[in-house]
Amino acid sequence: MSELPAVSRRSLLGGAVASGALAAGAAGPAGAAPAAAGRVPRREPGQRPMTGVPFDVHRTVRVGVIGLGNRGMGMLTGWAAVPGCTVTAVCDVRADRARRAADLLVGKGAPRPREFGGSAGSYRRMLRHDDIDLVYVATPWEFHHRHGRAALLSGRHAMVELPVATELRELWDLVDTSERTRRHLMLAENCSYGRNELAMLRMAHAGLFGDLTDGHGGYLHDLRELLFSDTYYTDSWRRLWHTRSTASLYPMHGLAPIAAAMDINRGDRLTTLRATATAPRGLADYRERFVPGDHTSWRETYINGDLVTCLIETAKGRTIRAEHDVSAPRPYSRINTLAGSRGIVEDYAGTGPTGARVYLEPDHTGHTWHDFGRYRQEHDHWLWRKVGDDAAGNGGHGGMDYVLQWRTVQSMRAGLVPDIDVYDSATWCAPVPLSAASLAAGGRPVEVPDFTRGDWREHRPGLDSPGTEMPPPAG
Repeated sequence: MSELPAVSRRSLLGGAVASGALAAGAAGPAGAAPAAAGRVPRREPGQRPMTGVPFDVHRTVRVGVIGLGNRGMGMLTGWAAVPGCTVTAVCDVRADRARRAADLLVGKGAPRPREFGGSAGSYRRMLRHDDIDLVYVATPWEFHHRHGRAALLSGRHAMVELPVATELRELWDLVDTSERTRRHLMLAENCSYGRNELAMLRMAHAGLFGDLTDGHGGYLHDLRELLFSDTYYTDSWRRLWHTRSTASLYPMHGLAPIAAAMDINRGDRLTTLRATATAPRGLADYRERFVPGDHTSWRETYINGDLVTCLIETAKGRTIRAEHDVSAPRPYSRINTLAGSRGIVEDYAGTGPTGARVYLEPDHTGHTWHDFGRYRQEHDHWLWRKVGDDAAGNGGHGGMDYVLQWRTVQSMRAGLVPDIDVYDSATWCAPVPLSAASLAAGGRPVEVPDFTRGDWREHRPGLDSPGTEMPPPAG
């Protein structure tokens, strides 16, 4: 089958970022990191940081959902199951999805939410109503910035699926909009609430790994069958990103837990990123073998590398490798590896019920791996001890979806500071455009912006939070 001409690597995703970084670096010495990506814009008058800012207390958290495809529908009943939370509005460009979502909630015994749909602007009508406290965004990636920003400007807090935005200017805009509106924007980083990830976090903060030196995380997930499905990703939106740019499109699930363990934005920060990419072979090969010749995908050219690796350095001299691969045959893994001067943990190693293995001094000798189970039990996060049983029945992905939802609602009802703030959200998503810029510059390093504008030096709580209770029902 003939294919269309290849799309420029700097088109659409990260194009402006890549061009700007190259231009900024052109006048510098050979090998110097392009500087444009690291520029920090000044705050406007009246704009204040959102670090350490608690939620106002909400007796009940009223959630409005934008985007009712697979992810939005999958999270719907979890929101309704959290104590003190109700879904008051559902919205999708396709009105029938909003109706199905409302029917689903009613079938679960929940009140029927308002329905909005039928046009690309339906979410604006939803945001005019005053019965929403938190907007959950689960639309395709290209709409996340638009929908998250609109939620903030309407006076609501926002939780946005990964990534919150795909360009640096959009990430900065969300940071600035959050600071101006005094509303929180949070990345829906469910993997940060995984049981192994949270136990690893607590072990790191307890000093079991010694001085942390290196982390390795990723999103390695064979999505080829789903990417070529005509029903799973509406209008093939996710596959089409592979025709637009060479970039790490979805590194957050692997990066975020490692960054949290290293206290990124809370005592350390990401400073530079350089990316490599393998050849784009997997999707075209799968199409050749399994996709009918009259399928619309035969008009596409895939340019994104199968495996895109980001090597990230921190201010404290640590390194993080973040990988993305959804195009090749392989078992699922988020890698989730953390190493220090006194030991290492490796997840997805297939050992024991936890799937992880560990080697720690002075507990272990003889260069032999040991099961992670005892350490997870000892350092199990209080969230899993409190709601782990409920999570198994109310949330996907092993229960971590529900833990994320429960903790968000609890934080809003109790007036707590969110575990994941807008600065974490922007930093964890920055490798999307930064990898595009680095690859467009031949793999040269690019600077990672300091979205905190210097506040990263202050240690502050994050996901390793002290145990707290869900407030009693409003009465």
